[in-house]
Amino acid sequence: MSSRILEEGLSDSDRKPLLDYPDTSLSDSDTEGDAVFERKKRRHVNETAQGPKFSYEEAVEEAGFGLFHGLLLVVCGWANASDAVEILCVSFLLPTARCDLQLSSSDMGLLTASIFLGMMIGGYVWGYLADQKGRQRVLVISLTVNGVFGALASLAPRFWLFLLLRFISGIGVGGSIPVIFSYFSEFQPRTKRGAMISGLATFWMAGNILAAGLAWLVIPNTFLSFQLGTLEFQSWRLFVVLCSIPSLSSALIFGLVMPESPKFLMEAGRVEAAVCVFRKMYNFNHRGNTKPFPVTELKISPTSEKGKIVANTKIQRISHRIRKVLEPIQKLFSDHLTSRSVLLLIIFFCISFGYYGLWMWFPELFKRIEDGGSPCANASQSSSSLQPANATCYHVKTEVYMEGFITAAANLPGNIFTIFMMDVVGGKVLLTFSLLLSGVSVFFIWAVQTKTQTLIMSCVFSAVSVIAWNALDVIGTELYPTQLRSSALGFFTGVGRVASILGNVVFGQLVDTNCAVPILLVAALLFIGGVAAIKLPHTKHAELT
Repeated sequence: MSSRILEEGLSDSDRKPLLDYPDTSLSDSDTEGDAVFERKKRRHVNETAQGPKFSYEEAVEEAGFGLFHGLLLVVCGWANASDAVEILCVSFLLPTARCDLQLSSSDMGLLTASIFLGMMIGGYVWGYLADQKGRQRVLVISLTVNGVFGALASLAPRFWLFLLLRFISGIGVGGSIPVIFSYFSEFQPRTKRGAMISGLATFWMAGNILAAGLAWLVIPNTFLSFQLGTLEFQSWRLFVVLCSIPSLSSALIFGLVMPESPKFLMEAGRVEAAVCVFRKMYNFNHRGNTKPFPVTELKISPTSEKGKIVANTKIQRISHRIRKVLEPIQKLFSDHLTSRSVLLLIIFFCISFGYYGLWMWFPELFKRIEDGGSPCANASQSSSSLQPANATCYHVKTEVYMEGFITAAANLPGNIFTIFMMDVVGGKVLLTFSLLLSGVSVFFIWAVQTKTQTLIMSCVFSAVSVIAWNALDVIGTELYPTQLRSSALGFFTGVGRVASILGNVVFGQLVDTNCAVPILLVAALLFIGGVAAIKLPHTKHAELT
């Protein structure tokens, strides 16, 4: 029997692969040739029965878009909001906690900077671990660290201990912020990714409003204070405890119900697990549809690896681990990624110095203008001179927290604008114009002369600057491949934390003596960031690699 006879009855699509085998009809080993041919035919038929292999983007499209993505947005959004609450709660407690903890303006600058120092360290470490061990596991641990140590800070009787606990809490925050965006983006269809990431970023506004609302409701109410041993548990300490609840609840949700990123599973070679996640997405998005999920096989990247290099000695293992940790940074600044990485480094530094350097001081600045005037006009008086000798820690007017709430709520127009325009004009355009306009608005915060004008320009800055952050979240996830995405975001947010630390230290040192310098510096840096954004590549509707 020859291969020509065996081909009879096969379709044209089945016949083509079989022609790759040589004709053995003239050979003396017909039996052996027929056996090889039969194995080839059976393997081809089995592969055909299993169906074609799907790429990651194709599998995401097959899973559909619907209920699963709505639930994912709520869960990831709550985690994003919890990070905002944990960061911003320090700024709202400054006007009152400074009396209990005996803080100078320089001390307040160090306190606001401490959480960013922790975020700088945590951002890269957690980002690296997320690329190696998985997004979901890292999110659970980092959110837990954030919530636990944030709550413990409420019990600190001294400034140095409060500072240390806020620093450790910042390490947790530094992990969840970059990883949550990598995790979320890897579930999204390409055409919906920009709008969905913008939607996720709006939850930062929700966290900002939540922190401001809690501060407004809790801190001015001295009847909430009570004695805890030798510690007088003032209302601002209760506010710190309440701010830790979102992080702890997010960690619980991720640990119990959320799956691992299918993109990460594919890159790790865990194809069956990835198919299971896609199938769950399909079942949620097609409830009531009896049609089975069509994807059974996935194409994995040729760079995906299951194995690890094993070193023989302890020194070799440590050396190898250090090289592995530093390897992503080397890749960020190699080949075609160099220019975009340099530009993002500049942008992250400028926006972080500007936004956090100014935003964390808004409640304190509002306190200084509660009797009228402009922030810099009243800043010639030190924080100690602003407080009478016989004043209590709770002389701060409720209007200070109301104005903080209004400024936080001003994020809403910018977030809505971003959601509708991100997939229309692209992240690059939004990032460029929002940074330039943010710089202009900060200049006018310095130039205005009345309390009302200061509040209006602060709201303008809030509405415009949030567009830049949302655009940066989208661009950051689309500029780098899966193996580098969390590491890249962790690294650049780490750079941003350095800038945030510098911004808060500069404000703390100069707000009492030369208020114009830090404010005008913020305006200039935001403008520089906008110019740098012009050179970034377009990423609208780009595929995740």
